[in-house]
Amino acid sequence: MGVSNKTLFAWRISVTLGKTLSLREGNMRKLLSILFSSVILAGTAHAQARVQATHSNRLIESYRAYIGDADLYNSNGVRLTQPWQIIRQDRANFHQYHVRDSDDQSDSFFADPVNRQALEQMLRNGTMTREAANMIVRGNVWIDVDIYGGQGTGRWIDVSVSD
Repeated sequence: MGVSNKTLFAWRISVTLGKTLSLREGNMRKLLSILFSSVILAGTAHAQARVQATHSNRLIESYRAYIGDADLYNSNGVRLTQPWQIIRQDRANFHQYHVRDSDDQSDSFFADPVNRQALEQMLRNGTMTREAANMIVRGNVWIDVDIYGGQGTGRWIDVSVSD
């Protein structure tokens, strides 16, 4: 809701000359309150529209993998205890070491070691149930991973377990 210059000039007050408006003081406060609110709301709506317009996070890729015994240990033979460590090891086994479980699916995103390093933070930003986390740590379970992000950067992953 815009106010034209003509309208503003029509409402102008000359404080130095002590002139009054034809509007009562209470009505003037209401009018100014409405105008101020309109300006604030218009600015807020515009800012929200801008955020939504630049928000380009989307599903980048999905894959399905089996978490087998080899995925439960790092390359030094140490047992992994966190789901993100195990998922990251699964992707390192698949892409770097070529240790693959039958029917593991490929993905291009975690083929990059830098992206594998970001997996912990991406899982923190994403979703996984406590039950799924416990099942991954025990191993011998299928996982479905959805990778989300935008402009070449992964932002979060959603992980679920399945039969």
